[in-house]
Amino acid sequence: MQNIVILAGNIGQTPEIRTTQSGTKITNFSLATSRPRLSEGRVMRDENGYRVMDTEWHRITCFNGLGKTVAEHCEKGMKVLVHGRIHYTKWIDSMGNDRYGCEIIAEKVDFLSRPKSPENENPELVDRDDEIPF
Repeated sequence: MQNIVILAGNIGQTPEIRTTQSGTKITNFSLATSRPRLSEGRVMRDENGYRVMDTEWHRITCFNGLGKTVAEHCEKGMKVLVHGRIHYTKWIDSMGNDRYGCEIIAEKVDFLSRPKSPENENPELVDRDDEIPF
């Protein structure tokens, strides 16, 4: 039996990093995935002919080195591919009610769009091999 998740989507907010009392670094971010809305097996379209999309939001958690890399290089709107596993949690809130949560524990994050540049790097001076000289 296996617990494997692969999600491709857009980062919903700038990743947040925190450190536990034991020194473990944890980075969290939200990831939006979208798919076409279906009706009777057909893709629904709006009045302009565009596909109607349904978006789902996923909580992604990264630990230690992976979390540091994500926090340093990822930003809101960036496209990423997340490989990981589903993790469910249960706790009792301050009112004594059972509460449940679901998150994806990332084991690998691939950047599908350009990561942000370090703040001290001048983008004008970066050698870009994808540009066509005129």
